[in-house]
Amino acid sequence: MTVLFDQGLQPERTGLAWQRTCLALLAGSLAAMKILPPIFGPLSLLLGVGGVLEATLLLLVVRRRYLRHHQTLTTRDGSPAGAADGRLPAALGASTVAAGIISLTLVLTIQH
Repeated sequence: MTVLFDQGLQPERTGLAWQRTCLALLAGSLAAMKILPPIFGPLSLLLGVGGVLEATLLLLVVRRRYLRHHQTLTTRDGSPAGAADGRLPAALGASTVAAGIISLTLVLTIQH
């Protein structure tokens, strides 16, 4: 039997790591939607809603990416899976920076 790819399950580990990241973002966003409005007002709901939407979108992208790579590794047609171009980590990083800036703005503009 010919082994088409490394049996170390690297694509599965990577897919699971991204799923955990997305689920952590989802949980943090839901917690923010519960905790922040009494402190920062209804505008803070935008952070939570944005995080929920981002987590959902990232989960869909991660799943599609994993399935594409898995199919490429398990078929013999030789079609490339596509190189990891860094768009997914860049999108997550950019949204994290944006959420941090919005959060900092909310904290600095609160008047007691």
